[in-house]
Amino acid sequence: MTTPASWDGGDKGLGLILVRCNSSQKKKSKPTSLKRERSSKLMADQMQWANALSTRHSLEAAVTDVVERAVSSLTAPADLGLVFISSAFASEYSRLLPLLAEKLSVPVLIGCSGGGVIGTTVSGETQELETEPAISLTLAHLPGVKVQVFHIVAEELPDLDSSPDAWVDLIGVPASPTPQFILLSSSFASGINNLLQGLDFAYPGSVIVGGQASGGGMGGRVALFRNDADEHQNLYREGTVGIALTGNIVLETIVAQGCRPIGKPLQVTKADRNIILELDDKVPLMVLRDLIASLSEEERTLAQHSLFVGVAMDEFKLALQQGDFLIRGILGVDPAAGAIAIGDRVRPGQRLQFHLRDAQASAEDLELLLQSYQHQRDSEPSAVAALMFTCLGRGEGLYGKPNFDSELFRRYINDIPVVGFFCGGEIGPVGGRTFLHAYTSAFGICRQNQL
Repeated sequence: MTTPASWDGGDKGLGLILVRCNSSQKKKSKPTSLKRERSSKLMADQMQWANALSTRHSLEAAVTDVVERAVSSLTAPADLGLVFISSAFASEYSRLLPLLAEKLSVPVLIGCSGGGVIGTTVSGETQELETEPAISLTLAHLPGVKVQVFHIVAEELPDLDSSPDAWVDLIGVPASPTPQFILLSSSFASGINNLLQGLDFAYPGSVIVGGQASGGGMGGRVALFRNDADEHQNLYREGTVGIALTGNIVLETIVAQGCRPIGKPLQVTKADRNIILELDDKVPLMVLRDLIASLSEEERTLAQHSLFVGVAMDEFKLALQQGDFLIRGILGVDPAAGAIAIGDRVRPGQRLQFHLRDAQASAEDLELLLQSYQHQRDSEPSAVAALMFTCLGRGEGLYGKPNFDSELFRRYINDIPVVGFFCGGEIGPVGGRTFLHAYTSAFGICRQNQL
């Protein structure tokens, strides 16, 4: 085949074209490479949380499942792991950490057992699994965050009149910069109430959230897990396992106690420890009887098994509203003296209001708090994950349908993993102080600091 005369020097022309093309491709590929590097660096600088939930009945298969999916969801190494395992695996608790260690490398991992677990399915939906075997594994990449882990038993706790230094020495975490705490406690003899008081005292401004491990029914065995560089594969039956997070992290809370007030606020005019002897200078039992008589028939029926006391947390707030109270149970009454015993200490001068709890009240309470949170946080960095510590008395047993609280939460705060477990008691702040609650859903919402 001959080359036309008009193509004289065509080889040179073609060469120039190829050189230009190659040069152009090189020039184009360089920015692409830089973009990838910048994108990778940007992701490494961003906090990431990933969760995987497995319902495989074999512990080995479930562990493999959650590790593979959680690890593959991160684009940077994990700094923290959280694992929650359902009580259906109670006979295999001792095997969990060794199995995880074979497949997962993470500097700090804590976890516990739960009567149910909460996590994200393969399809990206949040599920609250209350009765079936399940494992929920969360991995977090936390740039600029220091993670410190500890385990404490009740016998180690300082006296409540000890100095803040005694508590700081026990925890091993400095009070400044202000740490954020996640606590997982055993259900019995953990000294959790004293621990919470001590932490509030020694770490003013810290946020504390968590829950008590639970088993499969009354007396079910519980387990706490801790794995880190210093303490390898520890399984505890008592005490509290916790982590302190300091640095580039904010932990915010929503504590939904699930009650609505009835009647009007009353002032305690005489009391002894947790026993109310007078309300508004009247016999407490008579005050309560008059209140119940004023309720609707439906409310009177509810009051027979779902009546609580709300103690006002702000002594100076004049107009008390739903959410201004710490909810406590009524432990008993003394018909002769007309006194009422509640599940907390009370003193003269405090205000309280009786409350009722049902599914509707619980739903309305959580939605009100979510609306308030969303309104206050619109201009701040987006949340990246939420920890959910919910009572065994909520869930399907309360609402008659599964996944109610988590679905309501995601209606307001979506596109983030929601993880946690069903607790024997929930830990979270009310009125600036941290308490152990019952029948509550406590959320810890994580985000990076405002830039």
